[in-house]
Amino acid sequence: MLTLVAIVEFAVGAEGAGQRYEDAVLALLGRHGGHLDRRLRGTDGRTEVHVIRFDDRGGYESFLVDPERMAMRSALGDSAPTTRVIEVQEVQNPPQAGQLL
Repeated sequence: MLTLVAIVEFAVGAEGAGQRYEDAVLALLGRHGGHLDRRLRGTDGRTEVHVIRFDDRGGYESFLVDPERMAMRSALGDSAPTTRVIEVQEVQNPPQAGQLL
């Protein structure tokens, strides 16, 4: 299992186009063994945070080169969102409130 956090920033003035793009490409996750766990949008409407899981790294890699995804991104040109992806893992037994770290 591969868990990722994607921080997506929409181009100024193209927030609507960026959000529609994200709607479309997130719908492609399933064909690559991926699943969107959470989709959060910043209060300014310009940023989203996605928590995404893939069955394996190969699924993530195939998602990145999906022809439909790449065509949609290319069509947006300079209006395409910028994305930072971080591979994460679950933290086991986090400290409870009041415990020293």
